[in-house]
Amino acid sequence: MPTLFRELAKLCEQLGSTTKRTTKLRWVASFILQLDLNEVEPAVTMLTGRAFPKREKRVLDVSWMTINTLIRRMVDADNRVLSKAYSQAKDIGEAAKIIFEIGKMRKQALLSEKIMTILEVRQMLTTIAEATGSGSREKKERLLETLFSSSSPLETKYLVKILTGEMRTGFDEGLMEVAIAEAFKLPLTLVRTANMLRGDIGEIAYLARSQGKEGLKRLRFTIFRPVKPMLAQMASSVTEALTKHEGSTALEYKLDGARVQIHKSMSDVRIFSRRLTDVTESFPEIVQLVRDEVDADEAILEGELIATAENGRPRPFQHLMRRFKRIREIEAMAKKITVQLYLFDALFINDESLIRNPYQARRKALKQIAGSIPLTKQIVPLKASIAEGFLKEALEDGHEGLVAKRLDSPYTPGVRGKGWLKIKRILEPLDLVIVAAEYGYGRRHGWLSNYDLAARDEESGEFLTIGKTFKGLTDTEIVNMTKRLKRLKIKEERGRVSVLPRIIVEVAYNEIQKSRKYECGMALRFARITRIRDDKSLEETDTIQKVREIYAGQFKRHH
Repeated sequence: MPTLFRELAKLCEQLGSTTKRTTKLRWVASFILQLDLNEVEPAVTMLTGRAFPKREKRVLDVSWMTINTLIRRMVDADNRVLSKAYSQAKDIGEAAKIIFEIGKMRKQALLSEKIMTILEVRQMLTTIAEATGSGSREKKERLLETLFSSSSPLETKYLVKILTGEMRTGFDEGLMEVAIAEAFKLPLTLVRTANMLRGDIGEIAYLARSQGKEGLKRLRFTIFRPVKPMLAQMASSVTEALTKHEGSTALEYKLDGARVQIHKSMSDVRIFSRRLTDVTESFPEIVQLVRDEVDADEAILEGELIATAENGRPRPFQHLMRRFKRIREIEAMAKKITVQLYLFDALFINDESLIRNPYQARRKALKQIAGSIPLTKQIVPLKASIAEGFLKEALEDGHEGLVAKRLDSPYTPGVRGKGWLKIKRILEPLDLVIVAAEYGYGRRHGWLSNYDLAARDEESGEFLTIGKTFKGLTDTEIVNMTKRLKRLKIKEERGRVSVLPRIIVEVAYNEIQKSRKYECGMALRFARITRIRDDKSLEETDTIQKVREIYAGQFKRHH
């Protein structure tokens, strides 16, 4: 019997009601087991806050502004009622539920409620995504109105969350891997490896259900399907890194650029950002370089792109971001902002996976096929004094610092392990999300220039504010930021605009203080934005748990 979408919505509501990990896992594993085979992928994808599988290029192309305008029109509530709903709600999905409960009579008059299944919701979302060309906006709005009118307020809450990618039930992809393993009695390591190879948790759930352990074991790297990058933890000094790696480590320049994953199959080359977005068209000169120089029929390589000045020194990160965003006049921009590729790892070469090989062996294999493409500068230090000198050299050359890579470490996609350690001279900046902004005064009148900064709570999925800043952006960046924030506006009152958490910024600060001002009990001191991180995803933002660790570390040092 087809599973109703309202059952998925009820599950999501349950997940948001508890922080108990074991309880969440039990609920989700039980739900997955009850699904029909063809419902598994759509359900798992929706539960993790997406409308479609990651592998698909299909997008809804529906802005929050469109959804907000439609809700207002359907309910026909005045601004006072709407403002109250947004004030009471923790997020926009909850606000939509409250608004539709208030306007339930009008909504039912529009269209009698139809009981929709999970597959019918997926089909409706697909139809919305496929509406393109002239008149597509109006068609999308009509389809959305049908979708909302056919659902209860609770279903509407989670439809809005799926449409905007704002699920926030505290049940992330890592927990979904555990739930799949428990539901189908599979080793967790196998599920995680399979998800790394495919990069799509919905597909892994489908394969686990339909083919079991053997199906997941058969998975291999697939060229042009990017995998999650291995991540690094922070080390306070080269001495700490050498100690943690027991002296068996390679130190490499940490370049101030953008990480990329490069896939090559014969003459076909594609470049993916760290968010696994295809950015091939933005870098035609890099495509040609890889095509000419990489001596392998098939390869998956990792590297760093940096913008360079005429003297070869790195230019600020924001120059590079202009290349990533460019979709027109690419050749002219390539001449204006030159980029340099440095390679640093090899995951796959000529039908052989290298991720279980030690880093030292992967680096050697990379060097053999890289041709004239430079590898990140590296030493294997025997003494701490040599390592300190190398760090000083990296900073003087205009780079961020070093990455220490344990020589025997395997490649662990998507995992922030101790195999790689970042080393910088200053407090590590935090990647935070702008959740609100206020209009400035004087010269900044009319611009949203004072920003509320939030960290992600791993348990609840919410973004908790930990500080404000009006420092760091240029006038041009503030103007552009104002335009972006207005498109993400949820509500506005007394000069303060609450927005969808979409824009990620790197934030420097002097220290973290105890504070009653914010719910989390902490606040950043002297926060300032150092860069806009459009290359990062929300899942890569720093967590409130990490902020608490940094705060505790400060407390120990001060006492």
